[in-house]
Amino acid sequence: MKALCWHGKNDVRYDTVPDPEIEHPRDAIVNVSSCAICGSDLHLYDHFIPSMQSGDVLGHEFMGEVMEVGSEAKNLKVGDRVVVPFTIFCGECEQCQRGNYSVCERSNRNKSLADKAFGHGGAGLFGYSHLTGGYAGGQAEFVRVPFADTTHIKVPSTLTDEQVLFLGDIFPTGWQAAVQCDIQPTDTVVVWGAGPVGQFCIRSAVLLGAKQVVVIDNVPERLSMAEGGGAITINFDKESVLSRLKDLTNGKGPEKCIDAVGLEAHATRSLDSVYDRVKQSMMMESDRAHVLREMIYVCRPAGVLSIPGVYGGLVDKIPMGALMNKGLTVRTGQTHVNRWTDDLLRRIDEGQIDPSFVITHSVGLDQGPEMYKTFRDKQDGCVKVILKP
Repeated sequence: MKALCWHGKNDVRYDTVPDPEIEHPRDAIVNVSSCAICGSDLHLYDHFIPSMQSGDVLGHEFMGEVMEVGSEAKNLKVGDRVVVPFTIFCGECEQCQRGNYSVCERSNRNKSLADKAFGHGGAGLFGYSHLTGGYAGGQAEFVRVPFADTTHIKVPSTLTDEQVLFLGDIFPTGWQAAVQCDIQPTDTVVVWGAGPVGQFCIRSAVLLGAKQVVVIDNVPERLSMAEGGGAITINFDKESVLSRLKDLTNGKGPEKCIDAVGLEAHATRSLDSVYDRVKQSMMMESDRAHVLREMIYVCRPAGVLSIPGVYGGLVDKIPMGALMNKGLTVRTGQTHVNRWTDDLLRRIDEGQIDPSFVITHSVGLDQGPEMYKTFRDKQDGCVKVILKP
């Protein structure tokens, strides 16, 4: 079969690889109809996440038709149309029983290695380094889905791939980030980053009844899309984030802040930018923490910081004194996808939201290598890419 494979920093290739096979009775094989490039795939593309091996199949946003089913995956049958969540979960361990699927205790087959790197390994993930299990990803013609009897979302034929594909990651990720904020009708919610996850944070906060939603970015196409979703926009290249947020909140700061950027944040203040980049180059810091620092400084006392943005290691110069003395609550984590998908699928079916709004590019899988660069460099108005094998 054909697949997009990682071969090093900024080196993704359209390769021929072996077809997947059933390896465990709970497996299924899915014929991929649509997949996508995620912002966190760019962390692999730029090699910020370690433990990749040449030839690894990429991708964790995908859906398709079940082609083969293991003997113990009894709630699936050949021909079922499914979206596959990026988090692989067993459904049986203590964390899964509590609905904490992204910290499944059994699905990461390299958990001991990940525990050393991250402090806790979490669940296995598709196409996302050997620290998360080394599972082949979904930017491919076919995928083996482990724990397939739990790791799936059945979707109806009445909805298009474009409407339901993002149930596997970015829609529930944005939704969880907003839910973690405990949004009240009087709240101002500020989202740092208007990429795909940020776009779903915005629309989720609107659906959950925030008084006003503000987004911070510097890419015109992203800001225009965010404005179309009901957000007030701040272009950090053209105005002061701090001054504008004071104006919008009567000098008190926002109650709720969402970091939809993660480890590759770009600083608006030159000293922050130079500091983080020098520390990264000297291997004294793995992630750039500008957004985290800014959220702590601007958030209203007793507010909430929600962090769906991916971080991989260590950050520096976090103002813990301000965090503690302001009484801020921090909520973060990989997304517990299936905790939210029944509700979100209903909202799509009822027309409350059409997730396809975020798609700007739809191309064949063979164009994936060039689209990684287009997406990373924000060229051609690119916000979200879907790929068709």
